Amino acid sequence: MSIVSSSTTRDRILDALQEILIGQGSAAVTLEAVASEAGVSKGGLLYHFPSKEAMMTGLVRRLAERAEEEFREAVATEGGVVRAFLRTSLPGSSEEAALYWSVIAALRGREEVSEEARETIGDLFARWSALLREEIGDPVLAETVRLVGDGLYLDSIAGLPLPEPEVVRAVTERLIEQADACRRGT
Repeated sequence: MSIVSSSTTRDRILDALQEILIGQGSAAVTLEAVASEAGVSKGGLLYHFPSKEAMMTGLVRRLAERAEEEFREAVATEGGVVRAFLRTSLPGSSEEAALYWSVIAALRGREEVSEEARETIGDLFARWSALLREEIGDPVLAETVRLVGDGLYLDSIAGLPLPEPEVVRAVTERLIEQADACRRGT
């Protein structure tokens, strides 16, 4: 995922929120800071997002829209959901890692994050799980794939040590091989 500048005021505000989350973390997010970063007045920001909670919900909705694109691509790709999921199990950039770490920190803090945002993030994880189960057919193997992918992603965004690249590659290849053998209809 890359940080893309947007032309609408609403998108500029969400872009600014993302930039602050990435650069300074959730503690630095204030209405004033986001308005300043977006180049809008506080009143302009409040027109689109009446609270910090509403801004975070807007950002989570935007992340969910991007995830929907990933889901569609994963289902449509020749390699299948397992390959797509494991391929995206490491953040594409340091910006992406910082953004998701900040969103998770905000969710964990339970401050100024709506129930809708929490449910949306939970739904994204559940959606990957369902897609993996549908493709693989073995619920235990599907959850193993999901847990490995989620673990790699979490370790990466948290800055924790990852296994050697060749070990990650071997784990991924073994899971793909097992999933291919279990796929429904094969």
